[in-house]
Amino acid sequence: MTDNSTDTSAPTRVRRNIIQTLEVDTRLLGMIGAFVLVCLVFNVLTDGRFLTPRNIFNLTIQTVSVAIMATGMVFVIVTRNIDLSVGALLATCSAMMAMTQTLVTPEWLGLGLNHPLTAPIAILVGALTGIIIGGFHGWLVGYLAVPAFIVTLGGFLIWRNVAWYLTTGQTIGPLDGNFQMFGGINGTLGETWSLVFGVLAVLVTFFAIFNARRSKLAHNFPVKPVWAEFTIAGVAAIAILGLVGILNSYQIPERRLVRMFEARGEVMPEGYTAGYGVPISVFILIMVVIVMTLVARRTRLGRYIFAAGGNPDAAMLSGINTRMLTVKVFAIMGLLCAISAIVASSRQTFHSNDIGTLDELRVIAAAVIGGTALSGGIGTIYGAILGALIMQSLQSGMAMVGVDAPFQNIVVGAVLVFAVLIDTLYRKRTGD
Repeated sequence: MTDNSTDTSAPTRVRRNIIQTLEVDTRLLGMIGAFVLVCLVFNVLTDGRFLTPRNIFNLTIQTVSVAIMATGMVFVIVTRNIDLSVGALLATCSAMMAMTQTLVTPEWLGLGLNHPLTAPIAILVGALTGIIIGGFHGWLVGYLAVPAFIVTLGGFLIWRNVAWYLTTGQTIGPLDGNFQMFGGINGTLGETWSLVFGVLAVLVTFFAIFNARRSKLAHNFPVKPVWAEFTIAGVAAIAILGLVGILNSYQIPERRLVRMFEARGEVMPEGYTAGYGVPISVFILIMVVIVMTLVARRTRLGRYIFAAGGNPDAAMLSGINTRMLTVKVFAIMGLLCAISAIVASSRQTFHSNDIGTLDELRVIAAAVIGGTALSGGIGTIYGAILGALIMQSLQSGMAMVGVDAPFQNIVVGAVLVFAVLIDTLYRKRTGD
C-alpha cells in the first residue's frame, strides 16, 4: 500500500496575481503611484489648475534638462561613482555655446545670428566641450584612481567659475533663433506632427513588445499570456496618445499666432486656432531615453557597465577594461550635460550665470528616487525619468500653492531620504 499524500510526481501550480502575470516591476508601479498621488493632491490644492494642459506643458519642458542628465547619472552611479559637477559643466557648455553664437560666428566667421550654420556650430562646440571635460574626469577617476567624489567636487568649483570667466559674469543673449527652438515654448512639433509622432510611438511600442515575445518563444523562454501583452501595449498606447492629446489641447495665444503669421508676411484667418503640441525639447528627451535604454540593454557597453558596477573585481578579472569604461561613462555624462545645456539655455533664450545651479543635486536625487542603487550595479533609465518627474511635480506644485523656495528644498530633501529608506527596505525584503 502506498501513501499518495507524499507523491511529488504531479506538477505543482503556483497561484499568480495579476501583477505577477503581467510581470510588471513593483518598484515601477510604486513610483507611478507616487507620481499620480502627487499630481492629484496638488490638483486639489490648486483648485484644478495643476492638471490643466498649460501646466502639464510647462511641467514637461521644466523636467527635460534634469531628466536628460539623470539618464547619464544612472550609468555613473551604477559603476559605483558619483558626479557632483553636472550643473557646473552644464553652465560651462552653455557659456561656450552662447559665446560661439555671439562672438565666434559673427566676428570670427562672419555668420551672425539666425544664420543656418550658427546653431549647428554652437551645438557642436557645446557637445565637444561636454565630452572632453567629462572624459577628463573619467580619466582622473579611472586611470589615476582619484575618487570620483573628489574629482567632481573639484569640477563643481572649477567649471562653474570657468563659465563665469568665459562670459565675464554677464548675461549673454539673445541667442540664435534656430537655437531657441530646442527650449520648448519657442519650438514645438505642432498638432499634426505631434499626432503623427504619437501614432508612430505607439506602433514602435507594439513592435517592441511583440518582437520581444517572439524572441523569447524562439529561444523557448517562458512568456506572458497574450492578454497580458495586449494589456501592457494598450496601457502604453493610452499613455502616449493621452499625453499628445493634452499637449495638443494647449492653445497658442491669439497674439502670438498673429505675430507668427506676420513674420511669414501673411494675415491670420479669422477664428484660426492652433495648439502647441509636443515640445522639441521633450522629443529630444524621448530620443535620449530610447538611445540610453538601448545602450543599457542591447549593447556590450551596457552589459559591461552593469557588470562592473555589480562586481568590479570580477569584471576586471573577466577582461573588462574598467579604466576605459570609466572614461566612457563620464564622457557620456558630459555629452548629456551639453544636451541639457542646449535645452536649458534655449528655454531661457539667453545664458545666465546661475544656469544649472543645484542641478547636480536634482539629478542625483532623480536617479536615486528612480531606484538606482548607490551601492552600484542596479538602475534603470525609465526610473530616473520618473524620479525627475516626481521631483519637478513636487516643486511646481509647491510653487503654485505658494510654498517658499527654502521650504520646497526641505521637502525635496526629505523625500530623497525617504525614497532611499524605502528602497533599502525593499531590497532587504526581496533580497536584491
